[in-house]
Amino acid sequence: MVKGFYHSKLTFGTMDGPGIRYVLFLAGCRMGCAFCHNPDTWAQGQQLITAEEVLQEAEDYRQFYDSSGGGITVSGGEPLLQPEFVAELLAKAKARGWHTVIDTCGLAGKEAVMQVLPYVDRVLFSLKGSTEGSYHDLTKAKRKDILANLRLIAARKPVTLRYVLIPGYTDGKDSLAALIGIVHALPQTVEVEVLPYHTMGIVKWDELGWDYTLRDVPEPSKGEVDSFRQSLRQAGIRLAATEN
Repeated sequence: MVKGFYHSKLTFGTMDGPGIRYVLFLAGCRMGCAFCHNPDTWAQGQQLITAEEVLQEAEDYRQFYDSSGGGITVSGGEPLLQPEFVAELLAKAKARGWHTVIDTCGLAGKEAVMQVLPYVDRVLFSLKGSTEGSYHDLTKAKRKDILANLRLIAARKPVTLRYVLIPGYTDGKDSLAALIGIVHALPQTVEVEVLPYHTMGIVKWDELGWDYTLRDVPEPSKGEVDSFRQSLRQAGIRLAATEN
């Protein structure tokens, strides 16, 4: 039996997929996002859990998940860094009738993606920027590698593309045009969720003694977020239900 390294669990999640969800946050991530609000999930840690332990706990609240159209979400950290555990967990969940979601940044090998994908109903794909420059400035990954996995996943599963609007980094005309180009090249079933950048994670960076380099970046105004969303709509891009 494979065990997974995890950071925390949430039994009443409403932000990580449809309905009310049991959310398992796995530990370990290599993306190194400069704006990460959960940097305490980057290290693998020492907390271990089995698929049966997850499912047993989730069953205690199942009536709430089922009645809301919810289910189980595996987030992180990066779930695709532990493909054996996630595949086992979600395969067992699917066998018991659960709706399953993973929340990924796409930084993983093709083999890991293909190992997990058969047991996933929807993928929340966190695109950290739309240009090479934004990925260079904000992450430790290369855009081309992320887009390759995005195309791989979107060709096989429903995708909600999550995009964080960060003033000065992901909100300009070039970023907007690049994002529109990325989405137009994907299946029309892909929906986009624009998430306003926030600074709530700074306290965690401070607790870890790490330098938060975006400290002077302001949160976008509601008008700026609405304008960006409207530009996507005008480009014929479907926004997630949470955007309407």
